[in-house]
Amino acid sequence: MTNSHPVSGSPDKEPATEPALAEAAGADRAATMTAPKQPEEPRPSLGRLFLDNLWAANTVTVTVLALLLAMLIGAVLIIVSDPEVLATYGYLTARPADALNSSWAVVSEAYANLFKGAIFDPEASGFTAAMGPISETLTYTAPLVFTGLSVALAFRGGLFNIGAQGQATIGVILAAVAGFALPLPPVVHLVVALLAGAIGGAVWGFIPGILKARTGAHEVINTIMLNYIAVYFLSWIIVQSGVQSPGRADAISKPVDPSAQLPRLLGDNLRVHAGILLAVLATWFVAWLLNRSTLGFELRAVGANPDAARTAGISITKTYVLVMVIAGVLAGLGGSQMALGTTANALTPLVVAQIGFDGILVALLGRVKPWGVLLAALLFGALQAGGNRMQSYSGISLELVTVLQALIVIFIAAPALVKAIFQLRAARAARLQTSLAKGW
Repeated sequence: MTNSHPVSGSPDKEPATEPALAEAAGADRAATMTAPKQPEEPRPSLGRLFLDNLWAANTVTVTVLALLLAMLIGAVLIIVSDPEVLATYGYLTARPADALNSSWAVVSEAYANLFKGAIFDPEASGFTAAMGPISETLTYTAPLVFTGLSVALAFRGGLFNIGAQGQATIGVILAAVAGFALPLPPVVHLVVALLAGAIGGAVWGFIPGILKARTGAHEVINTIMLNYIAVYFLSWIIVQSGVQSPGRADAISKPVDPSAQLPRLLGDNLRVHAGILLAVLATWFVAWLLNRSTLGFELRAVGANPDAARTAGISITKTYVLVMVIAGVLAGLGGSQMALGTTANALTPLVVAQIGFDGILVALLGRVKPWGVLLAALLFGALQAGGNRMQSYSGISLELVTVLQALIVIFIAAPALVKAIFQLRAARAARLQTSLAKGW
């Protein structure tokens, strides 16, 4: 006997009829229509995309290559700035060895002095001479760690704190005034002066934070304006009675009392002080705050996506204010070290130098991560300390060190450029590709 129906699949089952297939398809469509829609992933902010691209593409290899590129371009600038070396290139085709030898001599001497002034001088004799370079490096590093952490912390919270310079300026004013105006015992005096500097920075950070949270005023504009106010306030207060040093016609304040100064770590002949220990402690605190605390989680959530954080019940207003206050505290402590450490011990119009703006470069070079900021500050401190010796012994302008710093940051912040130069395989952030494909 033959079966009147063609068999398909298992012989124990009847083939599906058209009505059954239609019914099943209708059920599938109904299930699809009634299923809840998956919420679309919110589009990340431009700052979030920048950080994603920076972290995804900026590897250790790229960082090392960026340093080498900066040193190579710096070598070219050293050669160009030396008229005697340039003269040998006038007869390059006749005697190329002269140009090559003179170029190598001037570049190697400059970078050798950079190393000797920043790390170690093998020709030095005695403990003080041998430890002098690393002492200078750590002295320059300490305030940069604080301002770099200030910028990095705000960046992780979705804010661009360009006001670290102003916060450091207000911090150094209050710290110095507390340092020479309050008659207190040694340890207490130092603690009070540091607290005064931290409070000054906190107040200067609170202002743009509350304006951003309550009115939406952009923190970049506010902090830039506050930087100007802080600088002019410093110039004004130095020459006021009770602050200006007696018998001095120039703009300089009374010196900070020894009881309020940070203690030196390696004796009176070396400038490195306890500020570097505070910098390491601050780095650990910021790392713990970001990765281990509830506030750090809220801060990172707001920085990644404020709308999603608000939906999750996180107060955007509180987070913006707190992150700017903490950033101000860090910058204020960095500024305090300029007067309480071994750099100045008194207020002058240029007492804070450019540590706030250098902190932006340090934060970017450290990829806005606390321990990365510490390493970046060490590099910048070494460049500054070594640059002083390079200028004294090699006759190279100190501005070349600033050029090297700028070149390093340019190559670090543009890893695609480094990879294109060395023909490395590009590593791109997936989120960046998706968002750019969708358009803005």
